[in-house]
Amino acid sequence: MVPSKDRVCGVAVRGFKSIGAEQRLDIRPLTILAGANSSGKSSMVQPLLLLKQTLESVGDPGPLLLEGPNVRFTKADQILHQRLGSEPSREFACRIELTKSGSLELVFCQKAGIDLCRMVYREGSQTVTFEKDMTHDEIVRNLPKGLDGLYRGHDKDLKWRMRRNQCFLAVELEATAAQKAPFLVPGGVSPSVLFEPHITGLIHVPGLRGNPERTYQRTGAGPRFPGTFESYVASLIYQWQQNGGREKRELLARWVGDLGLTWKVEALPVDDTKVELRVGRLLHARRGGGKDLVNIADVGFGVSQSLPVLVALAAAHPGQLVYLEQPEIHLHPLAQRKLASVLRDASKRGAIAIVETHSILLVRQVLTLVAKGELKREDVALHWFQRDAEGQTTVHIADLDDAGRYGAWPQDFDQTELDAETEYLDAVEKFGA
Repeated sequence: MVPSKDRVCGVAVRGFKSIGAEQRLDIRPLTILAGANSSGKSSMVQPLLLLKQTLESVGDPGPLLLEGPNVRFTKADQILHQRLGSEPSREFACRIELTKSGSLELVFCQKAGIDLCRMVYREGSQTVTFEKDMTHDEIVRNLPKGLDGLYRGHDKDLKWRMRRNQCFLAVELEATAAQKAPFLVPGGVSPSVLFEPHITGLIHVPGLRGNPERTYQRTGAGPRFPGTFESYVASLIYQWQQNGGREKRELLARWVGDLGLTWKVEALPVDDTKVELRVGRLLHARRGGGKDLVNIADVGFGVSQSLPVLVALAAAHPGQLVYLEQPEIHLHPLAQRKLASVLRDASKRGAIAIVETHSILLVRQVLTLVAKGELKREDVALHWFQRDAEGQTTVHIADLDDAGRYGAWPQDFDQTELDAETEYLDAVEKFGA
């Protein structure tokens, strides 16, 4: 389970795809990423997904697993930043910031693929740098507070060495030949232990959530969900039915009803390995309606595409990241507005939702909830992505006031909707004349 007393409060990226100079996301309970297609929204989160799939892989895939279940690349050139007319970057960096435990920056460089070159941990006034090829003496000069005691008095028998542990670096004590029994710190010592649970605990609901199936393979039921989330939905609902998950079942029932999708979702065992998802054909419960359930493959795509979003938000523990790519897919405009209330409820329960969206209706309704006092402005981080003529991504962060209003903001925000209304009204006026 992800610790609830600490959470991710910021992510910064540089040198990755369209992101040249460092750009930062302010991570709050409801974090919205908006902007045009290919403006860099996914690029700000993909480094986290690369770390997630690396840490979840069986064995050691190297410093980064480029091609995995969450994100797929085949070579370093695809992820390293290249400015128009210049040489591609030789490295990229990702920094993760926690509310209580400082920050950790990972720097990856191109060396016959992607290699982990440097790791920098900062907490308060303390900065500790780990470099892949550091010598014993260099490590001693850079030891974090508290580790020097492990070495003191054994300087003739023990040597520090740097080791890579998947996508992190750690220091460990190695016994010299003069010592009969080895004296090692198992696994090494690294500040990465503070950050790893937040990375592997990330719930990823991708934009492509697959077609509805007649039956679903039974899976584990959390609190960690390796890979992408959609394959866990049926088993989670079934577990909630069997193991006292009444609160989550009622929450899910309310959300699917509020979105106008159905009044009931249930999971039935097919055999010891598979589960069937059944949903009510009607929007509201009525006498005898409990028997009017059909397989999820026999209803509209809105249900099967929205269910992973809703179940992920219900399943998330306090402080757990939930990355939702285009949660509004296949939703009616009214349901897109209602989705804002679902996100409000999830944030109040402690989930940390990062929402990548193209829906101006969803964004506008979030602002409306702030203006109505149903959502705290300090719980909302609104980011807008733009790419310049050379393809460089810039992330704009809006500071909301208590009325849900924002200050300086890119001119294209809301412009498409306004242009569409203006064009239609002009056309109607000419027709009437």
